[in-house]
Amino acid sequence: MSAPPGNWEGQSTARPPLFNGQYYSWWKNRMRDHITEEDYELWDIVTDGPLATLKNIVEGVDVPKTKADCTTEDLKKWEKNVKSKKWLVCGLGPDEYSGIQICTTAKQIWDTLQVAQEGTPQVKRSRGTLLYSQYENFAIRRK
Repeated sequence: MSAPPGNWEGQSTARPPLFNGQYYSWWKNRMRDHITEEDYELWDIVTDGPLATLKNIVEGVDVPKTKADCTTEDLKKWEKNVKSKKWLVCGLGPDEYSGIQICTTAKQIWDTLQVAQEGTPQVKRSRGTLLYSQYENFAIRRK
């Protein structure tokens, strides 16, 4: 995990860490810590989504719940989703925000950032295979 050189950002507990397009893994860990310190359940919303927002009207057919159909617990989860979104959005610069502005949940924002910065699991495996192959070729050339 690479951290930015120098002290370019303060260590505020009131403000989320800023992601400016560089040092994503550093920012990701700091953002996780920031959100869990605020409210541990918020991190569950970021990783799992607000959940419980669909109702089954006919066997196998789910539709979004209306506000009238939501329980107090459902509304609490959506409130936590909004808080989570606020922390994530406040921690992004304008270039990163433009890539997530259509997301409606904190989970969508987190997943979008992760794919944009780290790639899909398949891309990660391909990168690993490529690096291993390059290392093997380098080792053979040195002999």
